[in-house]
Amino acid sequence: MATQPSSVPLGVVPTTPVPTVMTSKSPPLAEDKSRQQKFHGFVAGVFSGITKLAVGHPFDTIKVRMQTSGADHFRGPLHCLTETIKKEGPRALYKGATPPLIGWAFMDSLMLGSLSYYKLVLQGGDPNVKLTPFWSGIAGIGAGVTVSFIAAPIEHVKARLQVQYDAKTKLYSGPVDCARQLIRNNGVAGLWKGLVATLWFRSWFFMWWSSYEICAAQMRQRTNMSEAAINFWAGGLGANVFWVFAFPCDVVKNKIMTQPDVKNPPFPSIVSCFKHVYKTDGFRGFYRGFVPCLLRAFPTNACALTSFELTMRWLRTIDE
Repeated sequence: MATQPSSVPLGVVPTTPVPTVMTSKSPPLAEDKSRQQKFHGFVAGVFSGITKLAVGHPFDTIKVRMQTSGADHFRGPLHCLTETIKKEGPRALYKGATPPLIGWAFMDSLMLGSLSYYKLVLQGGDPNVKLTPFWSGIAGIGAGVTVSFIAAPIEHVKARLQVQYDAKTKLYSGPVDCARQLIRNNGVAGLWKGLVATLWFRSWFFMWWSSYEICAAQMRQRTNMSEAAINFWAGGLGANVFWVFAFPCDVVKNKIMTQPDVKNPPFPSIVSCFKHVYKTDGFRGFYRGFVPCLLRAFPTNACALTSFELTMRWLRTIDE
């Protein structure tokens, strides 16, 4: 009979040692669980991505159009919505949906899978130990950086398709044509225009996952809600906290991605784009399209994270 060591992994809330039985023929229980759960996040992330697309893409289209248009183009998100439907029909709200249909399923698989993996690393390989919100946020940064290399080209193509308003502004017949033209004009690296801005934007995942853990912990202590309900509300609130901090980075990222595809673009760097937004619209310019983003963020991520956590719990029951 042996006990767990008194030292705990970095960022873990200490707990009372629990006796475990170890033999030379069987690995520790924590190691066995870690091995079983290592890839659960990647599988569950696929379901999160599909849910996110179905619920959130119309809001995302309105957000991107407001971010990339002039201040006199739309009076507000409702005006943007009504003008889009009136001139282009309801299907226009799902313009550019094909890249994220494939991409978000893959991106959420990579993001949430890597998040789960990094958490396990910080937990010392034992999924039963509890990370503090700070170290959950650190795992979120790692997940954000990891997924950025896949997210950048997908979001680049999506954003360019979303700002095609009519026949006059239509440069691409679809996502494949858009990707083909970008590669033809700038090489394969052209798909990754805005990668640095994407890395900057997704580094704010620290706020998302740390606030998610704080909200979930408070709800478990102060309410009698089911775990699924806690996942829903904490997921939505955590996403809104993230967007409050990250939205200016998203504005700059989308402007860089949707600028004319020429050799000398208007915004050759994040700094030049940042200065342009501030000079043109002031501080308010960094929050154009914020309302539809916030309206989208809560239900989209609440549903997506609920789907993710339900799938994770289902996968754990299969292993047991």
